[in-house]
Amino acid sequence: MSYRIHEIFYSLQGEGFFTGTPAVFLRMSGCNLKCDFCDTRHEEFIEMSPAEILDKVKAYPSRHIVITGGEPSLQLDTLLVDLLHDEGFFIQIETNGTRTLPEGLDWVTCSPKGTAEDAAKICLRHIDELKVVYTGQDVESIASRLPAMHYFLQPCSSPRYEGGSNLAATVDYILSHPHWRLSLQTHKLINIQ
Repeated sequence: MSYRIHEIFYSLQGEGFFTGTPAVFLRMSGCNLKCDFCDTRHEEFIEMSPAEILDKVKAYPSRHIVITGGEPSLQLDTLLVDLLHDEGFFIQIETNGTRTLPEGLDWVTCSPKGTAEDAAKICLRHIDELKVVYTGQDVESIASRLPAMHYFLQPCSSPRYEGGSNLAATVDYILSHPHWRLSLQTHKLINIQ
């Protein structure tokens, strides 16, 4: 039994509800989508057993773990979730929502990609935090199909925007739709991983 792991590191959560929280990041390799604005290199990996993963993540002082990718639902299973819980971890997953998740996750961050029609294909039963990378799409239709406890809009960092981001458009949208909150990639702003 092994998992394809791109990297494991310790840092501050840079986005969404837990911004600023010390966390262990377990980045799994591979994704089922090909987003043109993706800023994550997740194709490379090493094979790691559950025991090797646990040894690595337990070396850090925080017991908040963010399982991300790529798309972690391609690999994450109940076995690894249970082993992490046995070690006292609070488990947050960052997912595009297109695949079912194992039971027992403590926090689900869904970051859907595409249009409202694409959001209709999301198969999650529970979302704690909806985090939409804003590219000017109809986010209200997306949100109406994906009820969550917290709603975040994140500017898209892409060369297609002058200055590399559509921050001003995102802020304007939130000011007109105050049920959304701004999520910045603060780890990039303060130059940490």
